[in-house]
Amino acid sequence: MRCVKVKEPGGPDVLEIVDLPEPGPGTGQLLVRNFAAGLNRADLLQRRGLYPPPAGESDILGLEFAGEVAAAGEGVEGFSRGDRVFGLCGGGAYAEFLVVDARLAVSIPSNMSYESAAAAPEAFYTAEDGLFSLGGLKEGQTVLVHAGASGVGTAAIQLAVAAGARVIATAGTAEKAVACEELGAAGVNYREKDFSEAVAGLTAGEGVDLLLDLVGASYWDRNIASLRSGGRMVLLGLLGGASAEVNLGAVLSKRLSIIGSVMRSRSTEEKAEVTARFRERTLPLLESGDLKTVVDSILPLEDVRQAHERMEENLNTGKIILRL
Repeated sequence: MRCVKVKEPGGPDVLEIVDLPEPGPGTGQLLVRNFAAGLNRADLLQRRGLYPPPAGESDILGLEFAGEVAAAGEGVEGFSRGDRVFGLCGGGAYAEFLVVDARLAVSIPSNMSYESAAAAPEAFYTAEDGLFSLGGLKEGQTVLVHAGASGVGTAAIQLAVAAGARVIATAGTAEKAVACEELGAAGVNYREKDFSEAVAGLTAGEGVDLLLDLVGASYWDRNIASLRSGGRMVLLGLLGGASAEVNLGAVLSKRLSIIGSVMRSRSTEEKAEVTARFRERTLPLLESGDLKTVVDSILPLEDVRQAHERMEENLNTGKIILRL
């Protein structure tokens, strides 16, 4: 099978397409013939040698897939050869075949292509978990979503709007801010205006109930300023650094909750629970068309280097997809 491997830690030029033996499914696993894979920031970090796969997972890049069942291991029920499936994996999605725990596989709705399905798992699972399971977002509340034009951002905006919340989203260009507005958010171009000042203006100085942050250290002070008393911040990424000088007094006086979250390193059991919640809450809305995956571009596997370059340059709105 063709797959993408990293020759050595470095830039996109270290990515190479190689042929490896097709894997076989173990007990409780599916062998999936893969047709599409979504790109994630974790892929870029792994390529640089900064984010190794969890123990026991494939060192082939790629955390989300969409394809069809090629074979089922012992003990698997509910799936048959040829079923269209998508989902999360701990690694291995930049490959024509992969094995995945059957509990993490989700049937692809008839209205979704393989490419649109591959854009769903990391974006919608992460956003749903951050907004509701961890963030406790409720109807009528206000949420600030950073990196609103990213895969997670576009998913979070739609999920929050569907739940009856008000959304403010930051983005780095006027075009991306408009894309956020088209999904139902108030878009803020952070290069033109301090987002904490924009939040104050949009909330009559009260701040937001919840904040989803993929940036980290460089936003810390303005994030704290943007939260109302009793507000919650869910930290999902560290694009702006991991170390910040923290004023704990503000956290204390405003009674803030700061929650950290990652998806890749969770146990299979935890990922299965997240997948089950997605099936129940979000999949019906994707099937009905009330929610949609936002696909920036679809590139063949041979153009994986260009795909990584596009993401590193922050050119994408929504998900970049590799077609296999």
